[in-house]
Amino acid sequence: MRIDEQEYTKNFDIRIWKRVLPFLKPFKKTVALILVFNLTCSLVDIVLPLFQRYAINHFINAKTLNGIWRFGLVYLAIVLFQFISVVIFTRGSASLEMLVSKTMKRACFVHLQKLSFSYYNVTPVGYILSRVMSDTDRIAGMTAWNFTDMMWALVYVLGVFVAMLALNWKLALIIMLIVPALALLTWYFQNKILRWNRHVRKINSKITNGYNEGIMGAQTSKTLVIEDKNLKEFQGLTSQMRSAAVHAARLSAVYVPLILFCGALATAIVLGRGGHMVQEQLMLIGTLSAFTSYAVGIFEPIQQLARNLAELISMQANIERVMTLLDQEPTVSDTPEVIEKYGDTFNPKKENWEPIRGDIEFQDVSFHYPDGNEEVLSHFNLKVPAGTTIAIVGETGAGKSTLVNLACRFFEPTGGKILIDGRDYRERSQLWLHSNIGYVLQSPHLFSGTIEENIRYGRLDATDEDIRAAARAVSADQVVERLEKGYQTDVGEGGSRLSTGEKQLLSFARAIIADPAIFVLDEATSSIDTQTEQLIQKATEKLLHGRTSFIIAHRLSTIRHADLILVVRDGKIIEQGKHEELLDQKGYYYHLCRQQFQEEHSA
Repeated sequence: MRIDEQEYTKNFDIRIWKRVLPFLKPFKKTVALILVFNLTCSLVDIVLPLFQRYAINHFINAKTLNGIWRFGLVYLAIVLFQFISVVIFTRGSASLEMLVSKTMKRACFVHLQKLSFSYYNVTPVGYILSRVMSDTDRIAGMTAWNFTDMMWALVYVLGVFVAMLALNWKLALIIMLIVPALALLTWYFQNKILRWNRHVRKINSKITNGYNEGIMGAQTSKTLVIEDKNLKEFQGLTSQMRSAAVHAARLSAVYVPLILFCGALATAIVLGRGGHMVQEQLMLIGTLSAFTSYAVGIFEPIQQLARNLAELISMQANIERVMTLLDQEPTVSDTPEVIEKYGDTFNPKKENWEPIRGDIEFQDVSFHYPDGNEEVLSHFNLKVPAGTTIAIVGETGAGKSTLVNLACRFFEPTGGKILIDGRDYRERSQLWLHSNIGYVLQSPHLFSGTIEENIRYGRLDATDEDIRAAARAVSADQVVERLEKGYQTDVGEGGSRLSTGEKQLLSFARAIIADPAIFVLDEATSSIDTQTEQLIQKATEKLLHGRTSFIIAHRLSTIRHADLILVVRDGKIIEQGKHEELLDQKGYYYHLCRQQFQEEHSA
């Protein structure tokens, strides 16, 4: 099953919520500040009705103003103190929201850099974006604001109950009857709200993915005239989102008013009973006034508790989705011993890296992809001495890239082992190997920025002269010279402002500037015109000299001088040898060459 089709069906689980704590730990001082001043605000709110009680009993009933100035100054000081507390904890919560969001996004981004190719094979970009952007923002917002609101409401409600018990315990018990009703309603509604909000988040991911595909494939959609089809599919998703969101909202809309009804009913009884007690002089009017303020004022925090509790219940789905991403284990990873010696992707210990020659040996290698059971390679053996050029040919989908992906350790063999310079490459770090590989893809990707910046990605410490030398080596300088801003030309998102051939030339320059010991050309000239291909062909003959090279070839004319040609069909190597040897055998390779020759001359 695809990763993003996983269903989240757990009930409210405190263990899931505890996983948010590590993201709060670095900001514990900010959290403590928020809690202290939030608590201060709650205590002031509890005390204020007691001032009201004192004023009625000592000034209104007594019909005197003696001491009112001192009372007024104390009251004003408390209100000012509450104002300052609100400002401090509000600023603290806003800061905490930004910090937690930043920390969670960074953790997700770092983890995504560590995941293997197999994860991206089965996970759409939209689903990843939804987790990294939308879910983390919601968790950060709820953590910074809803938790503090709940704490204020909880402290206020408990404090009010204590104050009411002190004023009149009989009336207080009537108000406290709403607590078991609240617990019963919450228990009933929480699972229903959580289930529907999980559904909402899942559809939201599909919508995000739809946005991503719609934008990235806009040109294709227009050329195929399928805008209407795309719109109908998108409208279907948004309709599902609306239906699920409305259902969740209806549950919350029933949940909160029921709690308010319970509170209003209890307060009505209190006011009736309290008024009768005042008439019989069993309670002072100031005490009833304070008690009424508590009874009426407790509605909002109880409603806030109920609303925030419903929100927090639904937020578990967001936490589950983010943690599912962070729990993904890379299918290719270094052992602790290797990391200890060579470092990891973000903290390399380059001083321990051995120089690489480029000897590669497949020893009894078997392999099947993580999402499949059928073996692509079975007990395969191959020795590639340093400096050898290996060409891999076959029809589209034959499995040509598998060997290269294994040699580059983008995947690892499920059986046997692969040696680099005589040692199992799992005994060294991935970064050590990948730093010594130059890889040029069939569909080149350029990052947003200038031409100069894109070539420099091949070696970040490269000088301007190094960049220009690399461009000249593959004739990419001819492309740059035609552009008004030269090397400072912005390539656009994904290189959209350049042609496929121009992007390919720049990707060659980017790979070459790293001076790799192992070179991989993955059908790198299939999208280039014949004239450009000839320029690259002359350059690569010099550049590949002395390097171990893998060429996945589309045009067989480009691999005539390879040291060894591997012919792949249905995931199996069926022929191997030099160009002339394979032609003499008049096997599958011979028929491929003949077929391509006829196609080129009939075109």
